[in-house]
Amino acid sequence: MEIGSYEAKTHLPKLLARVAKGERITITKRGKVIAELVPPGGVNLDARRKLIDDLHQLGETMRARGVRITREEIVAWKNEGRR
Repeated sequence: MEIGSYEAKTHLPKLLARVAKGERITITKRGKVIAELVPPGGVNLDARRKLIDDLHQLGETMRARGVRITREEIVAWKNEGRR
């Protein structure tokens, strides 16, 4: 979620409650990212497990459609996102 700094200040208690449940919130000022609210220790475990399950399901769907993606392609995509 992305929110402006004024709105973040106004709704901080509600935002902190969402972060406590595992959500990450990006705070912007005039369109530029100035801060992120993140849960301690990163993503909550339930969210991480759901993401892993979703990725496994995506892989099964792709295989069923005959699409093959190599490990090298995945690593290249990951590294491309870090530039």
